[in-house]
Amino acid sequence: MKKLLLSALACIMALPSLAQHGYPFNPTYAEDHNVYYGLRLGLALATVNSDDPQLDGGSVRSGLNVGAVIGFQLSPSAPVYLETGLSYTEKGGNGYVDGKKFTYDLNYLEMPILAKYKYYFDDDLSIQPFAGGYLACGVGGKVKDYGTSKDDRAVYSSFSDRFFKRFDGGLRIGCGLEFQMIYGEIAYDFGLANICHSDFDKSRTGNFYLNFGVNF
Repeated sequence: MKKLLLSALACIMALPSLAQHGYPFNPTYAEDHNVYYGLRLGLALATVNSDDPQLDGGSVRSGLNVGAVIGFQLSPSAPVYLETGLSYTEKGGNGYVDGKKFTYDLNYLEMPILAKYKYYFDDDLSIQPFAGGYLACGVGGKVKDYGTSKDDRAVYSSFSDRFFKRFDGGLRIGCGLEFQMIYGEIAYDFGLANICHSDFDKSRTGNFYLNFGVNF
């Protein structure tokens, strides 16, 4: 987690200096919008990469992503913002053990810490690349063992000593597009934490987002 926080801090510290080199910027707009709030709703497409062949790969799991954000302008002379917030995200995966299918849901509350640069085409339209990290806490999920028959089926809690750790974290990169109050973005999370209890096999999450929302 320390490496994650240091990486996010490095991104935040580096972008303001990059924004000083003459990129289009509307001072009047920024003066009125040094803090913004946003609502997000979208699709999460999750995978798990693991040393354990039973967990590695599998088909992409789709889920819900919903949350709220707040952004603070870091410098009055540059359109660089620190964005954070809270979101609910559904991740997971599937696999086979001895020919038996199993699936697992990993539902998290996530807090991003992002540095965002706003490039203004005009007063209404801007493109907004961003980078940083996220911290996540598992709040629910089930492991479903389908067995070889209905009598063999079983359901367990995903976040337990037998299966997955509750905490996760990693890096996030992406880009947003804003037209007036309407906002859309694509992003990808690179999980850095080992979400399994095994000391020998490491498992990390990956997640692609497609979000839409509004900014105030």
